[in-house]
Amino acid sequence: MIPAIVIAGTHSGCGKTTIASGVMAALRARGLVVQPFKVGPDFIDPSHHTAICGRPSRNLDPYMMGTDGVVRTFISASAGADIAVVEGVMGMYDGLEGEETGSTAHVAKILGAPVVLVADIKGMSRSAHALVGGYTAFDPAVRFAGVIFNRVGSPRHRQMIEKYLSITALGWVPTEREKSVGSRHLGLAMAGEASMAAFGEVCAEHCDLDALIGSASSSPPAAPAPVRQGQQPSVRLGVALDAAFCFYYQDNLDLLSQAGAEIVPFSPLTEALPDVDGLYLGGGYPELHAGALSRSPCTREIRAAAADGLPVYAECGGLLYLCERLSCGEGDFRMAGVLPGEAGMHGRFQALGYVDARSTGASPLLPAGLSFRGHEFHYSSVETAPDARFALDLGRGKGIVDGKDGLSEHAVLGGYSHAYLTGNFADAFVAAMGRYRRGR
Repeated sequence: MIPAIVIAGTHSGCGKTTIASGVMAALRARGLVVQPFKVGPDFIDPSHHTAICGRPSRNLDPYMMGTDGVVRTFISASAGADIAVVEGVMGMYDGLEGEETGSTAHVAKILGAPVVLVADIKGMSRSAHALVGGYTAFDPAVRFAGVIFNRVGSPRHRQMIEKYLSITALGWVPTEREKSVGSRHLGLAMAGEASMAAFGEVCAEHCDLDALIGSASSSPPAAPAPVRQGQQPSVRLGVALDAAFCFYYQDNLDLLSQAGAEIVPFSPLTEALPDVDGLYLGGGYPELHAGALSRSPCTREIRAAAADGLPVYAECGGLLYLCERLSCGEGDFRMAGVLPGEAGMHGRFQALGYVDARSTGASPLLPAGLSFRGHEFHYSSVETAPDARFALDLGRGKGIVDGKDGLSEHAVLGGYSHAYLTGNFADAFVAAMGRYRRGR
């Protein structure tokens, strides 16, 4: 297994993503092949990792994937890389419902990798040692490589803290306001809109990269279950991929490919519906492009194809797109009209957290009883018709209404749950596409 480090933060907003992306860029500038990872169910930070490293960033989430899944993804994705850099989530010890599960510390222990703690020390001096000391002493099972102090105000500020160091300082990063990346309601701007590559120069100048590389551990974790064997492509799966639809787990796309789907990326904003046997409409920002989507010929083509039986699986933003209308800051727009619901945006999030889903059998895409885990995070809501059919019951999560998710119409399934696909899910979806293909 390749050397790895985990970059953790004291809390959300401490600069963890900035530092992790900067370290990745600095290592790349040295000529190293860097495999990026992100702890938790995040789509935005991995887009920056991918743009910087030139390799798809993978999510590592013990709740959705299980311990074996974390190890399996880590080992398979790291093949051919020189070093793996894992960006943590929230505060280092923050997991599901106040427990360890899913936390950065949990993943670090699964991988046996050392932690680099990012500490935001703006407005403090000696207190920084109490902060860092608390984190490093909290769980003796976590190994720390050192600390990167972020938002250092001046050379004098550094001197006051450096005088009483009791742990290796791997970096002293000053405030870089002019290089900051903007945010919106779901988090940072995507990598296609803003770049974090400039932070590579900052980290190269203010971090000890030699010490950081030297601290990376190559201790192998426990052996995972065997990797799933891929099938030859038997169907074509259109995957919406543009500024409106950009939230996908790379593992999901790989699993669908292994199940026999040829991935065909396309843009509902600017392109016609390709010749495919099924559609995957991921999350993203349809509310920022509602006018263009309502005018796009592809929207009408998807409506007609769905009525003809085309299998379609949609998540969050994809759900909004398949509804009859979408009300947002730009106005009120007609959408694809495939699913019996009307969507509207709100000023604060409507749901946030993990999802446990079980198929009711109401959709031809998934057999009854099939279960999976995922995550939901959205600022919208969907008002459904009285006769709407729901294909997913949630043991955990809000869904569209009262723990019901997955609106079903024709061979279309659209819900708020961002699923981390199982092999059974991928097989069922590909089988539905195969039936459609044979019946054309």
